[in-house]
Amino acid sequence: MQLVIVESPAKAKTIEKYLGGDYHVLASYGHVRDLPPKDGSVDPDDGFAMQWENYGDKGRQLKAITDAAKQSSRVILATDPDREGEAISWHVLEVLKAKKAAPKDVVRVTFNAITKQAVTEAMAAPRDLDHDLIDAYRARRALDYLVGFTLSPVLWRKLPGAKSAGRVQSVALRLIVEREREIEAFTPQEYWSVAAEMEQDGRTFTARLVKWRGEKIERLTIGKEGDALAAKADVEAGRFTVESVETKPLTRNPPPPFTTSTLQQEAARKLGFSASHTMRVAQGLYEDGAITYMRTDGVQMDGSAISAARKAIADRFDGGYLPDKPRQYTTKAKNAQEAHEAIRPTDFAKDKAGSGDHARLYDLIFKRALASQMASARLERTTVEMLDGTGSHGLRATGQVVIFPGFLSLYEEGTDDDADDDSKLLPRLNAGDAPAKKAVSAEQHFTQPPPRYSEASLVKRLEELGIGRPSTYASTIQVLKDRDYVRVEKNRFFAEESGRLVTAFLERFFDRYVSYDFTAGLEEELDDISGGRAQWQAVLDAFWRDFKPKTAEVMEQKPSEVTAALDEFLSPMLFPDKGDGTDPRACPLCSEGRLSLRGGRFGAFIACSNYPECKFTRKFGQPGGTGEGADSGPEILGKHPETGEDIVKKSGRFGPYVEMGSGKDAKRGSIPKDLPDGELTLDWAVKLLSLPREVGNHPETGLPIVANLGRYGPYLLHDGKYARLSSTAEIFETGMNAAVVKLAEAAVKGPRAGGASREPLKVLGKHPRTEAEIKLMAGRFGAYVTDGTTNATLPKSIEQDALTLEEAAQLIDARAAAAPAKKGKKPATKKKAAPAKKAAPKKAAAKKAG
Repeated sequence: MQLVIVESPAKAKTIEKYLGGDYHVLASYGHVRDLPPKDGSVDPDDGFAMQWENYGDKGRQLKAITDAAKQSSRVILATDPDREGEAISWHVLEVLKAKKAAPKDVVRVTFNAITKQAVTEAMAAPRDLDHDLIDAYRARRALDYLVGFTLSPVLWRKLPGAKSAGRVQSVALRLIVEREREIEAFTPQEYWSVAAEMEQDGRTFTARLVKWRGEKIERLTIGKEGDALAAKADVEAGRFTVESVETKPLTRNPPPPFTTSTLQQEAARKLGFSASHTMRVAQGLYEDGAITYMRTDGVQMDGSAISAARKAIADRFDGGYLPDKPRQYTTKAKNAQEAHEAIRPTDFAKDKAGSGDHARLYDLIFKRALASQMASARLERTTVEMLDGTGSHGLRATGQVVIFPGFLSLYEEGTDDDADDDSKLLPRLNAGDAPAKKAVSAEQHFTQPPPRYSEASLVKRLEELGIGRPSTYASTIQVLKDRDYVRVEKNRFFAEESGRLVTAFLERFFDRYVSYDFTAGLEEELDDISGGRAQWQAVLDAFWRDFKPKTAEVMEQKPSEVTAALDEFLSPMLFPDKGDGTDPRACPLCSEGRLSLRGGRFGAFIACSNYPECKFTRKFGQPGGTGEGADSGPEILGKHPETGEDIVKKSGRFGPYVEMGSGKDAKRGSIPKDLPDGELTLDWAVKLLSLPREVGNHPETGLPIVANLGRYGPYLLHDGKYARLSSTAEIFETGMNAAVVKLAEAAVKGPRAGGASREPLKVLGKHPRTEAEIKLMAGRFGAYVTDGTTNATLPKSIEQDALTLEEAAQLIDARAAAAPAKKGKKPATKKKAAPAKKAAPKKAAAKKAG
């Protein structure tokens, strides 16, 4: 018996089917061990020796592999064909050796696609483990560990609220933060455009003013409304004749097949997928045998695949769409993964695979790979120049015509941001023609700051800079989100205050280690290790020799010294010049104190030097003035009508609140979000401090019903059961009858009714087979989909935002099919013994749990 070890169970089943009875295939379920998250896992003083630890949840699987290996004549390590795959094989072998379970015959095989031909060919050509790749893995893992476990404690102690730093993570964050700074520092510039709507032979087109009063008009030439209106009047008064028509042929070649990076970019642009979701879906397609391996820097395709693609093109299109010779693509990447093929279908005769997001991503991969072998597109760009009778004013119209679509008939690459549209068709025009002028417009514009990064543009920029590797971009981006260093709105990254502060700290004290050139250079050294051109311990030693003393130097500084240094470093951003000669650090509240950066328990903020006399503060990252985020200190709203004590409005870590009294006896109440600061009166403050409010005793149970304001909003409580109220006002207005009804409605909806919104997160549409409406809901144990009859929990591998109707329908169908086997017998055995009253709650609870 020969034992084959792969990563995933899906892959194991497919490969075992291909290999036959003499092979037993087991999955490792990914990595089986790692460096434990504690000091000493990597020892720089002992040649960077590493102490590996088996994953706690892999014990059962490792025992199965060990037992099978002891009974096998040969072990075949068939994990993925990249650095991580090589590392997993090495880890598995090391575990087997430690348990003396490894047979003498241990080999490594790799295949780029999970097809019968690829697998059987790989089995016929085994090799030894690639120790250069393993060394590169060890170097990366040790480097990331040393940076994280050396730099993160510095952050924790010197920068309250900071969570972690990382070799690639912190540089990616710096890109996002620097773009945020560019946007904030950007000063919009006004400009005007003048355009005429023209008509020729019944077709309208737009011509823009490019010459006015004998002067060439650039984008920013006309900067005032008065000039724009004068130019508009001149165009309206003129009779324009076509001076010249220039036509230029253009050729567009198809892009190469996908690499990991370009797949993530296009899936983000065209499908709205996050990088992590793209890789999860691609992993599924690979394990199903539909596509080649999805972690690659290569753009080349196998000769047989090119032949298959050309045949598919010939079958689908006429001869003009097939170039005379096959197209060959090469990559500039010099790391080991360039040996892999580009991402392509394993069978070009198959234009569809999977369902839902899998089908959408496969369609993208199929079209891109097929288009890469198609003929170039031929276009014609036309530029029409028109002058008025005086020759002083000129208009220009541009257009683009597709003469032969070529690959564009199948696939066109997306862009990250909108570009000027020159693709509009123009009517046929000749020199001497005088198109009719229908209307003239003058429009005001303002220059725009550079756009914030999307996932696609961030991945593209990281790749351009040579930072990180495409296979790690998804996890890097996810870490930034998980640490709350960034937030995503409308598919764009916004730098949060914590992210900006961490970046400023690293730029000030560890500038070299977050510089783009240094990080890219280190990446090249790691690639040199994988290519056998460098020794891994020497690379680590060179890094550690400078990095360790630098962290020790910063650790010796007092937190106040760190804050003072950051205050000076960030001064241009935190206290920008007002342009009127006044001190940008002057306190806007007391006018006597000076503002500076302070460090607090919950992070950095700006405060007045006259504290405690002046309690003005504002959030870090908010430049200037007393606008949103500024806090002028406690505000006395008035005296309580019964106790005569002052009621004070304050701001705390969790937002604004009202307080009466001091010390342990102080009574406090949060100010709800549906009560803006401007509406906070003394009467409202008294009401908030009076909570909780007892509505009365329930007419059936005799137990009290209480209305209150909680973490998730206003609610009713009775006998441990909750019901949600729609507004803060309802806490004080809801009477006994309304309270009883709301509690009853909440009970019908199931456990914790009112504790979570019963409104759907999204209505996906009608089930394609049953026509029932499918909704995405938020439940106690996470998101789930329901058709009103069956609830199905959303797997962790599927993101809510990326969920499709077909995927939701499949989840519901699978849940419905499984339900009778799991639940069918239970009601029958308890039918006579269980009272009717107890059966209903049990059924409701089961439905809610989905």
